[in-house]
Amino acid sequence: MPCYSIEGVIPVVHPTAYVHPTAVLIGDVHVGPNCYVGPNASLRGDFGRIVLHAGANVQDNCVMHGFPQQDTLVEENGHIGHGAVLHSCTVRRDALVGMNAVVMDEAEVGARSIVAACAFVPAGMKVAEQTLVAGVPAKAIRLLNDKEVAWKRTGTETYQDLTRRCLANLHEVTPLQQAEANRPTVQAPQVQSMIASKRD
Repeated sequence: MPCYSIEGVIPVVHPTAYVHPTAVLIGDVHVGPNCYVGPNASLRGDFGRIVLHAGANVQDNCVMHGFPQQDTLVEENGHIGHGAVLHSCTVRRDALVGMNAVVMDEAEVGARSIVAACAFVPAGMKVAEQTLVAGVPAKAIRLLNDKEVAWKRTGTETYQDLTRRCLANLHEVTPLQQAEANRPTVQAPQVQSMIASKRD
């Protein structure tokens, strides 16, 4: 993976974490156990510290960055959707930041909360625990019920399983010129249960 030190500070990646080879880690970055960092994610610890706690995922094309002396933190089982931007903020345990959402400086996303796709969480906003926020700027919509919190947790567990799958058998290859007969499919059983639970 592209991994760079700056002023002698080297990123730290736990051996049970998976960081895609196209993700970029710079400086004071800490990727904890069982974390997943997706393709083209950028974790820039060249000003403030970037921290992913155990089981967190930061998906493809996400950006994490912050001001000097300010941490950007995703706590245990935090879930950061495709293309999201986190800047000098905190995402608490079991929270989800949706695709293309932006969470700004000194904002805090409460535990078990969901920031909707494309939402803009302004600087300093405190999202209450187990709350859905949406919009530009983000506003509290309602409390999440236990079924919705469980659905989010299933999605996060799916990424934790993907971490294990990638460590075990993701390899760079040359593409085939045509599909083989009896082509296998990718086996991701937790994804099917997640889709089924959303329908119920």
